[in-house]
Amino acid sequence: MIATIQYNSRKLNIDLSKPLDISIPIRHGVKNVNAWYIGPPKIEAEVYDNEAISVAEGASVNFNTITFNPHAHGTHTETVGHITEKPYPITKVFKSSFFLAEVISVAPEKLMKDHIISAKQLQFAIGNKKRDALIVRTLPNMKDKKTMQYSNTNWVYFTEDAIKLLVKKGIKHLLIDLPSIDRERDGGELRGHNAFWNTSGELRLDATITEFIYVPNKIEDGTYMLNLQIAPFENDASPSRPVLYKILE
Repeated sequence: MIATIQYNSRKLNIDLSKPLDISIPIRHGVKNVNAWYIGPPKIEAEVYDNEAISVAEGASVNFNTITFNPHAHGTHTETVGHITEKPYPITKVFKSSFFLAEVISVAPEKLMKDHIISAKQLQFAIGNKKRDALIVRTLPNMKDKKTMQYSNTNWVYFTEDAIKLLVKKGIKHLLIDLPSIDRERDGGELRGHNAFWNTSGELRLDATITEFIYVPNKIEDGTYMLNLQIAPFENDASPSRPVLYKILE
């Protein structure tokens, strides 16, 4: 099914029958992607009167209780409320869920004991393109990103200058295949988060960061329409499902 989306003064056509899902689902157990030093998510049948409410156990329905942390388990989208005293629920951010997006692939640079994504790399990949959203695929792009246990790995992160560049370019929605845009252990400075949401000035309340995506290698770098779907949690972060659509010529 072909849909036409109005973007500024342009009309863009996308094929809704060919979605490109770049989310990592939450699944029960240790094979779920994980970070931030907590255990895996749990999806288990609720127990009532010492009996599991599960069809396999003789109940008439399945009735699972799910225990997880949106920041640690699976693809999630977060607001400035992640780092502010005042709450800013994710459900209050979006006026639209469709955004013009650019997919780029970046091989992180080595900086002493770290691996980083620099402003120079982002400038080279984006150039002068004007986009609402940026989707960053780090290289190498292995399928183990979908089950990686990131705690204590000193993962790749963005320099503060790199994030400031994205803000200058007007990027409102940043999507990454990492647990955070910041260094795993930075003493709580969160320079990237603070720069992205401009906590030293007027807060960018309509800006979001989506972490733990996975962009399959079959998806080429380039321009797409992004449909950023969230679960309706009244929280600073929510599990999310970013879906890309090719823009038809």
